[in-house]
Amino acid sequence: MESFTPVLEAFTEKTGIEVEYRIYRAEDLATILPAQFESGMAPADVIFMWAWWIANNTDHILDVSDVINPDDFMPGTVDQVTVDGKIYGAPYTGKVKPGFWYRISFFEEHNLEVPTTWAEFETLLETISEIPGIEAPIASGDGVGWPLSDVTEHFILTFGGTELFQGLIDGSVSWTSDEVKAIFRDKLVPLLKAGYFSEPKDWTLILEDWWEGTHALYFMGSWITGMVDNASDLGVFSLPGAEAFVFGPDFMFIPKYTEYPAEAKELVKFLSGAEGQTIQVKQGGHIATNLGVKLDDYPEVDKRVAQLLEGATAVTDLDDTVGGEFQTTFWDQLKYLWVHPDEWEDVLANIEAKAP
Repeated sequence: MESFTPVLEAFTEKTGIEVEYRIYRAEDLATILPAQFESGMAPADVIFMWAWWIANNTDHILDVSDVINPDDFMPGTVDQVTVDGKIYGAPYTGKVKPGFWYRISFFEEHNLEVPTTWAEFETLLETISEIPGIEAPIASGDGVGWPLSDVTEHFILTFGGTELFQGLIDGSVSWTSDEVKAIFRDKLVPLLKAGYFSEPKDWTLILEDWWEGTHALYFMGSWITGMVDNASDLGVFSLPGAEAFVFGPDFMFIPKYTEYPAEAKELVKFLSGAEGQTIQVKQGGHIATNLGVKLDDYPEVDKRVAQLLEGATAVTDLDDTVGGEFQTTFWDQLKYLWVHPDEWEDVLANIEAKAP
């Protein structure tokens, strides 16, 4: 709320429209909204909610195609809330999973350079593994399994592309297909066998190990900038060749039952526009979806993330999108893969058994 208030204040100053801000968890809204909609009511005039939820509830949501131009946003973003050619949601800023984070001071101390090719990435990992005190070059965060799924999805996106990635989501591509097997066999599994990834450990605890120098790299989302002592010492790079990233924008929609549709559209237009998003990113910790936001408007550490995304395609998180039994199986199988990389084909077969 503290970092969002300046944006709302700027909107009121520009338009004269007063805004009352209320805090709801998305999980609570998922319970509240259906009952309210059935009664022709809504708890607010503009509501932030998951993109998939918006796309599945269009009967109760206003079409905002007249105020949202998909070309103004990161490619793929508005697609998430477009149904039958109509736009039912508007993107705001969000969080991204851009790649491997490192301490700039660590790289400088050991004369390390950011890789630009796969060969350079492999050489970097080998060099790091020989540094005294390093247990494994890459920290493997674990919880219920999602940190491992994030890095795996990054490999799939980079070496398989967005069509294959989407195919795994909708079930048109098999996890045991030759294309998927090649990514695991030729890219991910050799790194696991070489010991370049650590054994999985609670993602918040291993973050501390990484920060203290037990590991040099850590694949994590952009929220990591708020979890370290000195964010200005953070650098980040993606796998060489990456052209798409899992990006989680916040989306907003207008319920059909609002008493102020014109004013609500003005707010949606402002928040999704470059002006509103610029004010937000200046607060730190946010990445814009609107292409009109300038790199110089970001705090330095967020600017590095935004630079990676220039010209890239945004996609939804694979395991979150599919969900259900697939997601838990995916997590469990990846945890097994990390310590039994030789059994990668069995892992893929087990994942496919629960896939869409």
